[in-house]
Amino acid sequence: MDYQRSDLRFVSGEAECAAWLYRPVGGRGKQPAVVLGHGLGATKEMGLDAYAARFAAAGYVALVFDYRYFGASGGEPRQLLDFDRQQQDWAAAIACARALPGVDPDRIALFGSSFGGGHVIVAAARDPRVAAAISQCPFTNGIASAMTLGVVPLARLSALALRDAAAAIAGRAPVMVPLAGPPGSTALMNAADAEPGYYALVPKGMRHESEVAARIALHIPRLAPGRYAKHVKCPILFAVCDRDTVAPAGPTLRYAKQAPRGEVKRYPIGHFDIYLGEAFERTITDQLEFLGRVLPV
Repeated sequence: MDYQRSDLRFVSGEAECAAWLYRPVGGRGKQPAVVLGHGLGATKEMGLDAYAARFAAAGYVALVFDYRYFGASGGEPRQLLDFDRQQQDWAAAIACARALPGVDPDRIALFGSSFGGGHVIVAAARDPRVAAAISQCPFTNGIASAMTLGVVPLARLSALALRDAAAAIAGRAPVMVPLAGPPGSTALMNAADAEPGYYALVPKGMRHESEVAARIALHIPRLAPGRYAKHVKCPILFAVCDRDTVAPAGPTLRYAKQAPRGEVKRYPIGHFDIYLGEAFERTITDQLEFLGRVLPV
């Protein structure tokens, strides 16, 4: 099925979020929709177009958005990574999708990857009207993810985070930290595959901000989105990378067992492999099969 893509903006909090809207050509009646959000510091250009295009080609309306403070979305300060505010963005994106002409407001699915994979677990648990969810290579346990950094880098990151928190109180510019770096570096992700894997998602020639406000490091250890899995009443598919060096698979598999209608697909790949090539084709096929069963067009 052909589809058309257009730009869209919706209000979340004090700012607007930028989005892409994909509509199948020739769709009839009220159609189901998929709302898509990305991971840690990532924007919609970094691979989500491929997922939305496949969902739209299968007959689903798709809405892909950037969080506030990132990409084409508004909000200040820039590059502020805040889990609670991003949850507000998810709620606003879902509300936007429900209000779209030609969309069935009771047939909304969520797709989130990495940090966004954790978000959809929480969002689906909080919103009983969500009809289905796909949580891909999800961030589910902050302590497990923090421990992948190593003791010394974690200590340096904590020091940066404290400096940034102090800067925020004093009204100064944020103290930044790289999103991804080589092993042993002070970054939010520093596994061997993190830096090449993350930047492989940035389209050639696109300007991408590679840092975020360091204060998020104070909050990540207390975050455990996976704990919400037991409260997700809709069907939810967990796409788990067994060799994940950023969001370890172990906690995710334990949380997935608690979801009343949870399903698990496991792949013998790393965290960043799932977005490209054969691994992408394998996972998107599984995800379309899942949606076809639980939320048919």
